Amino acid sequence: MIQIRQLHKSYRTEALSLHVLKGIDLEIGAGEYVSIMGASGSGKSTLLNILGILDTYDSGEYFLNGTLIKNLSETQAALYRNEMIGFVFQSFNLINFKNALENVALPLYYKKVSRKKRNIIALEHLDRMGLKDWAHHMPNELSGGQKQRVAIARALISDPKIILADEPTGALDSKTTVEVMEVLTNLNREGITTIIVTHEPSVADATNRIIHLKDGMIEYETRKDNGVHITTQLQKPQMV
Repeated sequence: MIQIRQLHKSYRTEALSLHVLKGIDLEIGAGEYVSIMGASGSGKSTLLNILGILDTYDSGEYFLNGTLIKNLSETQAALYRNEMIGFVFQSFNLINFKNALENVALPLYYKKVSRKKRNIIALEHLDRMGLKDWAHHMPNELSGGQKQRVAIARALISDPKIILADEPTGALDSKTTVEVMEVLTNLNREGITTIIVTHEPSVADATNRIIHLKDGMIEYETRKDNGVHITTQLQKPQMV
């Protein structure tokens, strides 16, 4: 599903150059349940943004479902995002002046689906999240957990192959965190490749594979095998 080879990314200004990703090698198969951990500045959000085709990279290769993702026009990038990827963010990214149903239906508006059809589909997804009765409530009338489930419903409405979640529980209390992780875990069990950036060990422990980043490189990874965690040391620095 995802193949990354020797991925490098720097951010440059007139004053300095910050080398954020330093030769990442990574493969994620279809249906995997993966978390990415690391301290602030380790490169985890940058890596997620590149996986989501929200940012570009300087050198290396990124293959998504067999397609090289490089030098795409914004139209091409949007097409791949819409076909392949659903996003879930820490801050929910709901539109405040649209109700839950309208927020969930929005991706289908950009696909030119009729209002009647997209609202029917959006309501089905809200029902799946246990929020059918909240369809016409505005975001400021929803709890944090409800907002995140609306955001997950919106991410699912385009039938993505991959869910990318950037700190999806970062704004939630511990009880709601468990509820949201149950939703994401169940989606993964249905076959959706799920990748979560998190700083919370309890969230990472829910996944089957944990990628640990340090200073722009994969330091090691941990996999679950019959409930046992197995840690493997991976990359050494490869500079350009």
